[in-house]
Amino acid sequence: MDKQGQLADFLQARRGQLRPEDLGLRTYGERRRVPGLRREEVAMLAGISAPYYARLEQGQSRNASREVLDAIAGALRLDASERAHLHALARVPRRGRPAERPRTERVTAATRALLAAVEGTPALVMGRRSDVLAWNRQGHALFAGHLDFGSPDDPGLRPNMARLVFLDAHVRDLYTDWPAKARAVVGNLRLTAGRYPNDPLLPVLIGELTMRSPEFATMWADHRIIACDVADYEMRHPLVGTLTATQQTVQSPQGDGPALVVATAEPGSPSATALALLAHSTAPQQAPRPLPGAPTDTAAPTGTGTRTS
Repeated sequence: MDKQGQLADFLQARRGQLRPEDLGLRTYGERRRVPGLRREEVAMLAGISAPYYARLEQGQSRNASREVLDAIAGALRLDASERAHLHALARVPRRGRPAERPRTERVTAATRALLAAVEGTPALVMGRRSDVLAWNRQGHALFAGHLDFGSPDDPGLRPNMARLVFLDAHVRDLYTDWPAKARAVVGNLRLTAGRYPNDPLLPVLIGELTMRSPEFATMWADHRIIACDVADYEMRHPLVGTLTATQQTVQSPQGDGPALVVATAEPGSPSATALALLAHSTAPQQAPRPLPGAPTDTAAPTGTGTRTS
C-alpha cells in the first residue's frame, strides 16, 4: 500500500469533513463545488504556502518537516491518534535499502505465559491485521464461542476479528452498538496500514472486506482513525445475557508485536457477575473426588476371570 497515496487520500478526506464556518472562516455565501475546506484554506490555517500544501496533498512532496505536519494537523483538527497517523504516512524510508516487510506473527512463550496469567478473564492475543493468534477459554466463549476453540493454532483457519465483526452474523449480533465497534475496527486497520505499508496481506484483507461489506467500504473511505486502546461495549451474549465489557488492548512498548486484548467489567456489577458465570461455564470439568472410605475401582487381580463349568 503506497504511503504517498495514503497520505493524499487522508488529507483530502479530512479536509472534506470540515466546514469553513466551524473554523471561523467566512464564505460570504458563495457556492462551493465540493464540501469541506479548500486547499488554500487549509494552507492559510496551517501557515504554509498553498502551492506547497497542494504538492503535499497530491503526493508530489516527500520532505515535510515535523513542524509543518503539526501545523497541518492543527488546521485539520486532528486528535492525537490522527496526528500520529499523519506523521507515519509522511515518514520517508531511509535511502539505500528497501523497506522491510513485517515479520511473520507468532505467539512467543512470554505472551502465552501472560495469557495464562489472566486465566479466568476473557482474553485473546491479536495480530496487527486483527488475526486471533491465541485465546483462553473465556475469551473464546465471549467473542466467538461458535467457532472451534483450536482454530487460532492453524494459520489457515485463524479467525480474524475484522472479518467476524463485518461478515459474521453471530459476532455482529453481540454488539448492541454495532456501528461503534465497526468504526473502531476500521480505524485500527487504518493505523495498521500507515505503520505497515509493505504488509502484503493487509491489502488482501481490506479488498475482501470492501467487496463483501458495503458498510466497511463506506467507513474505509471516511479515513477516520480510532485507537482501540480502551473501549466499553454493551454485549448481548447468548449464554449470560446483556453485559458491558471494557475491552483493553495491551501492546508491547515497541508497538510491533501481537497485542493482548482483555475484557473486564466493573467489580460488583451485574456485568462482572455475567463474566464470572461465563468463566464458570467454560471451566474444564473435573472428575468428582471419591468420598473418604469409599471403595475405589482397581484393576482386577492377576489370574481372576470368568468361571467356566
